[in-house]
Amino acid sequence: SAWWNFGSLLGLCLIAQILTGLFLAMHYTSDITMAFSLVAHICRDVNYGWLIRNLHANGASFFFICIYLHIGRGLYYGSYLYKETWNIGVVLLLLVMATAFVGYVLPLGQMSFWG
Repeated sequence: SAWWNFGSLLGLCLIAQILTGLFLAMHYTSDITMAFSLVAHICRDVNYGWLIRNLHANGASFFFICIYLHIGRGLYYGSYLYKETWNIGVVLLLLVMATAFVGYVLPLGQMSFWG
């Protein structure tokens, strides 16, 4: 069944998110007044900066789509009957959501510039 591929896609998305996030973090500055110009600098002056930023932003959406499809597969095939495994998955989902919230809201204090 093709439903079993979403775990691998999650790993691929996670690697892409970490790599693009590291490249974006190399240009981080804590000065909130420079937030907009920093994003413009990444998109205009950094080689393929526009691509890195778009991959990071859209990769996050694709990552969550894969997560929800992975959970849907687990529900369909009754994986919730394995309590320990299912509870670990729920904890991982909550951690991913918390990480996504922190990564979306906190950078430079300007969430609308990044997403």
